Amino acid sequence: MRKWTVNIPDKNTVSKLTFGCGVTTLTAAVLAQRGFSSPESVAEKMNVSELSDPFLIKDMQEAADVINSAIDNEERICIYGDYDCDGIMSTVILYSYLLEAGADVTYYIPDRSEGYGLNMSAVDKIAEDGVKLIVTVDNGISAIDEAEHIYELGMKLVVTDHHQQGDQLPRAEAVVDPHRRDCFSTFKFMCGAGIALKLIAALDGGDYTMALEQFGDLAAIATVADIVSLTGENRFLVAYGTELINNTDRPALIALKEVAGLSDKTVDSQSIGFGLAPRINASGRFGSPRTAAELFLCDDYESALPIAQELDRLNNERKNAEKDIIDNIYSMIYADPSIVRKRTIFMCGKNWHHGVIGIVAARIMEQFGKPVFIASECDGEIRGSARSFGEFSIFESLNYASDTLVKFGGHPGAGGFTIKSEMKDRFAELIEQYASKNHPIMPLAALTADAPVSPTELTVDNIKGLELLEPFGTDNEKPLFYIENAIVVDILPLSGGVHTKIKIKLGYGAFDVLLFRTPPSDVIVQKGTECDMIVTLGLNEFRGNTSVSIIVKDIRPHNFEQSKYFAARSAFEAFSRSEKLPPNYYPSMYPERDNVVKIYKHIPENGILSDDLYLRLNDAKINYCRFCVSIEALRQLGLINVDPSDTRISRVKVSKKADLDSAPVLAALRNVLGSSTIPASASRNQR
Repeated sequence: MRKWTVNIPDKNTVSKLTFGCGVTTLTAAVLAQRGFSSPESVAEKMNVSELSDPFLIKDMQEAADVINSAIDNEERICIYGDYDCDGIMSTVILYSYLLEAGADVTYYIPDRSEGYGLNMSAVDKIAEDGVKLIVTVDNGISAIDEAEHIYELGMKLVVTDHHQQGDQLPRAEAVVDPHRRDCFSTFKFMCGAGIALKLIAALDGGDYTMALEQFGDLAAIATVADIVSLTGENRFLVAYGTELINNTDRPALIALKEVAGLSDKTVDSQSIGFGLAPRINASGRFGSPRTAAELFLCDDYESALPIAQELDRLNNERKNAEKDIIDNIYSMIYADPSIVRKRTIFMCGKNWHHGVIGIVAARIMEQFGKPVFIASECDGEIRGSARSFGEFSIFESLNYASDTLVKFGGHPGAGGFTIKSEMKDRFAELIEQYASKNHPIMPLAALTADAPVSPTELTVDNIKGLELLEPFGTDNEKPLFYIENAIVVDILPLSGGVHTKIKIKLGYGAFDVLLFRTPPSDVIVQKGTECDMIVTLGLNEFRGNTSVSIIVKDIRPHNFEQSKYFAARSAFEAFSRSEKLPPNYYPSMYPERDNVVKIYKHIPENGILSDDLYLRLNDAKINYCRFCVSIEALRQLGLINVDPSDTRISRVKVSKKADLDSAPVLAALRNVLGSSTIPASASRNQR
């Protein structure tokens, strides 16, 4: 369960934006909540209709001059990319342009095993190929030693990148990176492919016409895939490129859309992010990134289709590898639930595929709502990836544990690291220590609604107006809305019970809401009760009719007291970690025998989700902390199983009674409390 935050936009601002911008009330509410206070501010930041002058970026003119000179002098040029989607698209964009311009050009994309960015071995191979100029895309800003080696071999270097500058710039003819400290360009947040697109415009004298027409689609895919800010010029680029994708004659995209099941669908930023980009990324994770590059260099559909099918196969391999690792992680948690009761989650496995541990870390973080560090030990090396949210900084935590690391890098939300030999346990201790020192109260995974929505606002026209906010992505997420005090009229299965339709009454209106990947048996609210929910809004088109679509992101009973719930959960986990709690906490944590019996008897034969069971109990005598202690006691005694993948609780068939007093969690509580403070009815606990 995640913490809910419901924002209430200022009414006067909403009114000003509704009339001043000519938008619907829902759209105005989202804009107001996201910091827009006037029609002028909306026009400035949302209605971007072009890309800024490429020559505003430091060294762009120098880069264009050097490359054009190399073309004129028939010098061999190598485009040096990266193995992710952004690096692959950047390579294809610049390589294709230079090839058409008559350049003697080749490209090099390192395999994941070579590591990120320029490497000495690759530079040597490129030199042996007769290359005179290396142009990096999506990398190079930190290649200090490699740049010197390039010049030692008699070659020149042009760097184009979008990552942060370090203490020193590499030696190069030009270093094109808007994050250079001496670069005063107006927009800083383009991905590598966006910078490559601007370089092409610069090579063409600053005119974007050809660059956008030929490569706007590829730059849009890379922009979405690289999770850069979808604000400013990136909004224009993704909107422009998405239109190209939907009307494409590019063989690679026709084939890729086909294998992704998008041939007859309108492609948007979401289908790029979850349909097209993962297949491109899969080539760098489970094969060679050159495979994806070759796809986008194809001239005909017949050649493109088998390559697209290979990317689809690699993507399925990626999914299977993720599933295997996650199943392994669940097994580890099942054997030792204390892993997920710590402030942070650290897991290390043998030979987990390095290409997916970052994705796995994000999945585990999403499920358990904690900063996650996932590492894989392979050939004596322990490399890992980390993900976080809120105020917990991955980079700062890795810096705190740096004595145990060979190397590390990243930013507040994500990072990578390599652990020194025999230092795995110490690393985990230091990460936990950092969390305890810097976050006495750990940040909670939150779901934030932009605004409440009333039944009168749930109209086709009002919701259609939200399309003005697209494309959605980082820093411009799809809006979430809060629906309060809806009456559950019916709960119905969809797709054989895989999904659920909930019929609700809201005010004087009746609506259907959809809850995906949740069967009716796992819906946390009951027919006839009142509930609150956070939802996304959209439109359904069917046989020429348009209707409102409401998709539930989270749902809970009306007036659920989340502050008590999260405080109790935090207290239980702190007790599990042997942290000291206020003395008055302990008596309220210790369950009476009747509490445990009631909880056990309410577990149905087919099992039940933990939070669902707690809410169905609806017993003021069983606070959530006492509930957690009871569940842990039953688990320790072998009376129940708790599935870590979804916290589903199920009974275990037993042939003899169990002594509740022997449960370690209760013994630990008694040790803190002393017999005088244990409730009398809690003694003689037998089942």
